[in-house]
Amino acid sequence: MYRLSRLRYVFPLGLFIALFLDGALSNVWSKLFFSYPYSMMSELVLLWLVLSYYFEENIEIPLIPFAALAGIVFDVYFTGILGLDIFLFPLIVELTKILSRYFSQSFLTIIMIFFIDILAFITLTYWAYSLVGITHMNVGDFLIYTLAPTLALNLVYFVVLYWPIQSIYTWALKTKKS
Repeated sequence: MYRLSRLRYVFPLGLFIALFLDGALSNVWSKLFFSYPYSMMSELVLLWLVLSYYFEENIEIPLIPFAALAGIVFDVYFTGILGLDIFLFPLIVELTKILSRYFSQSFLTIIMIFFIDILAFITLTYWAYSLVGITHMNVGDFLIYTLAPTLALNLVYFVVLYWPIQSIYTWALKTKKS
């Protein structure tokens, strides 16, 4: 069914735009996003993937392969090496699927699940980078200077972009009348 819907164009295009905007916004607003000691990470790719899961209805977009592909592109383009995102993007999509089984679909539950997704993504990234010695920030500093601002930024993204993305999906899912 995915191959026959407009989503076969809309979803990858939206994913590409989210990938582009993550980098572009981080570059343009770098003084705001990365002013010492604070750092905020834009996670529009995760927002697109999570909202796609909720808005796809009966189409069933192959989110895991797309998430892995987005992780490859994100890692190679932004860091130059294959890193964590190739594994974490699909893991967060799977976490979203698991959590959504226990809650009804509403704006508040979706934002709560997105909050948990961002929390898990940023925390796993921090732990992995701490394990291999890339970061030496203690947990308290991580919570205050990285996690809190990142959660705030991405929840603002969620509130601002929820209804426009929902309308894009509503339009894409409409069948053409002959």
